[in-house]
Amino acid sequence: MAQSIRTVGVVGAGVMGTGLAQALAVSGHEVLLVDRTEEILARAEQQIQQGLRFGRVLGAQGAGTDRRVVAKRIRYTTEYEGFDGADFVIENVTEDWDIKRGVYQRIDAVCRPECVFAANTSVIPITRIGAATGRQDRVLGMHFMNPVPLKPTVEVIRGHHTSEETLDTARQLLTQLGKEGIVVEDSPGFVSNRVLMLTVNEAVYLVHEGVASAAEVDQIFRSCFGHRMGPLETADLIGLDTILQSVEGLYAAFSDSKYRPCPLLTRMVDAGLLGRKSGQGFFAYPTTAAS
Repeated sequence: MAQSIRTVGVVGAGVMGTGLAQALAVSGHEVLLVDRTEEILARAEQQIQQGLRFGRVLGAQGAGTDRRVVAKRIRYTTEYEGFDGADFVIENVTEDWDIKRGVYQRIDAVCRPECVFAANTSVIPITRIGAATGRQDRVLGMHFMNPVPLKPTVEVIRGHHTSEETLDTARQLLTQLGKEGIVVEDSPGFVSNRVLMLTVNEAVYLVHEGVASAAEVDQIFRSCFGHRMGPLETADLIGLDTILQSVEGLYAAFSDSKYRPCPLLTRMVDAGLLGRKSGQGFFAYPTTAAS
């Protein structure tokens, strides 16, 4: 039987964590959003306020939603105090195993035994994450897509020890969020990123080798396949640093040369060309950089 969910802890106030906190608050949940510094949290609060102002226009919240009431459901904190009252925790920190492991050890010590942990990861195996806790049956993956408030489907990953009750609880939360979950088995990259990261990395190779420009690569995918975005515009949206971490994670997990990161991708990350978040990636985003 699924557990009832009222309070959700969100770890990490980056793009994904901020979008999640907003979507959870709109759906009526109390939210604890934790990150390392007050500066990061202040930026997240500003983005959520902006998201709530535009959410009605974009269809992310109902016409009768009072954004001031919704905003008060989110508590911003640099401490894990209050997580002992959380029914569900969603982790969104960077794809660095040492950092993730530290977070899970910390929340495992604070949260009640029945609290479910969901990893919003793109490549790290859920079974490995579960092993860092004392509740392996209550750990699963929930791979949300960006922007979270507008994406209707979530890739749900079953770890080796994940129980059916945990999956039911996750499905219940997704229903409350107005989203559908597709359950897949645990494997590095799961389904979405195992395919997407390979596609993006190969698209970068095409630019690196001078076969086509970034604009030409993306235009072929939009015009020939009807994709809304090309692979390189998608990479800019996700963040080239996140793309590189994911490709490196797949390369390490499978020891397969097909996941070897393109040198151009590595060089762009070294140069600080991270996509929308920095204002410049394969394409320019001057308004993003200004904000």
